[in-house]
Amino acid sequence: MYNLPNFVHLHFDKTAEELGETEKRVLKKAHERKIVSTDVNAAFSANASLGERLADGIARVGGSWSFIVCFLLFLVVWCVVNTIILLTRAFDPYPFIFLNLVLSMIAAIQAPIIMMSQNRQTERDRFEAAKDYEVNLKAELEVLSLHQKIDLQVLAELSVVREEIAKLSKLVTEKTGI
Repeated sequence: MYNLPNFVHLHFDKTAEELGETEKRVLKKAHERKIVSTDVNAAFSANASLGERLADGIARVGGSWSFIVCFLLFLVVWCVVNTIILLTRAFDPYPFIFLNLVLSMIAAIQAPIIMMSQNRQTERDRFEAAKDYEVNLKAELEVLSLHQKIDLQVLAELSVVREEIAKLSKLVTEKTGI
């Protein structure tokens, strides 16, 4: 596979056919000297549908302090208007049955949207973990490759040094006559 069967067997402890798709893809990228890392946010957002982006936006707004404060102010205004200002002609008098209906409907819609956003966040975490694995795997392969190159270079230099030592030793024995 990719003219690297020894490399695969040496570093993965399995044959090229036993490698998973991720390992094959990373190995190919490493062999081609291409980058594996990507912008996770851009890559994940590129595949988002309109509904998924909408769910994320609603969850982002619904889970913010500004939403909580604004909604609390809305509830206070609703109660004040229907109890104090409109004493005789309140459109939703105490115990605020219409307000309870509206709040129930909002909760019934908001809960599944937030769950959709949480599921999407879980998918995003899995996607990010897979990308991290690819980058880490490529980094390990590169480090192992560098170690192998350095080891070969050191062995070649040692061989040259040994030959020079042997020549010097021969010259010394010839000059001293020992």
